[in-house]
Amino acid sequence: MTTPSKTERPTALSLRAELEIGATAPFHFVGTVSKPSHFPSSDIAFDGTTYWQTMRFRSRVVGLRMREAGDKGAPSVSVSVFAARKLSPTFLSKLEQEIASRFDLRADLSGFESICRSDQVLDPVWKRWRGMRASVAMSLYEFLIIATVLQNATVRRSVQMLEALFRRFGSRVVFDGHTLGAFWAPEAVDSADELELREIKLGYRAKTIKRQTDEFVSGSLDEPQLRALPSPKLRSMLLAVYGIGPASVGYLMFEVFKRYDSFVHISPWEQKIFSRLLYDQELVDVERILADLERRWGPWRALAAHYLFEDLFWRHERRAIPWLTPLIRL
Repeated sequence: MTTPSKTERPTALSLRAELEIGATAPFHFVGTVSKPSHFPSSDIAFDGTTYWQTMRFRSRVVGLRMREAGDKGAPSVSVSVFAARKLSPTFLSKLEQEIASRFDLRADLSGFESICRSDQVLDPVWKRWRGMRASVAMSLYEFLIIATVLQNATVRRSVQMLEALFRRFGSRVVFDGHTLGAFWAPEAVDSADELELREIKLGYRAKTIKRQTDEFVSGSLDEPQLRALPSPKLRSMLLAVYGIGPASVGYLMFEVFKRYDSFVHISPWEQKIFSRLLYDQELVDVERILADLERRWGPWRALAAHYLFEDLFWRHERRAIPWLTPLIRL
């Protein structure tokens, strides 16, 4: 029997608390919160200066409105937190730490800046996006869901699968004039059977999502504990997650865990992009690309690649780049 998608009215998040979270200088707010290379999802909105998202944190769903604050010498982010019930000072303190971690607000980029200024490819990109951070809006569990729906699918198909999951297991909330989707607790998927996930057209990914969800519900995967692990141990733990391969682990290591040197695998579509960006050729051997990235940018190579990607996609948004369009297929 097919379980219908949720149709209830959005939950109003009408109570509001304010945070101001300091960031290290230099800091680029827009480049940090908005990532054109990421595919769109219904839990995030951005109007060019203000960023909104939902966050499930400590079993609570909150809405966040983030704006640039402070100044160049002492930058910060003004965060309005919207909730259905009053939030305790302890919750807000922990939430502040989580936001700072996910958006990498306390990063020291001085070593990276030195590399950029001496590199002819990175220098103009750094000048445009000086202080942009590796950021991720979602938790490790939520990122794994994204990585799974991206497997062997066009961007359009991935978006369709994620939105089907939101409709079936997630919720909708309204705050600050926006109605956004909110991720579900892992227990919601854990209590469903695999057939329910297949019925919303996830295909083989239904099994993967069920197995991954079980690892979180059982406690065998704990994001705060993983953050403290050295990179080799962390990589090993992530590779042991069901359905996760080298490409997904690279994204997890860099975006979720902020390991700037985690760039040891290049997917076919990334190969085409780096071939154009670095060599102005249609296709360059993967091993050559990886060797050149390590030689030129060493422990910062993943962050350097991120700057190049985001700069490319921002330029594409303003004026379509013909060779990039067929690689996106949204």
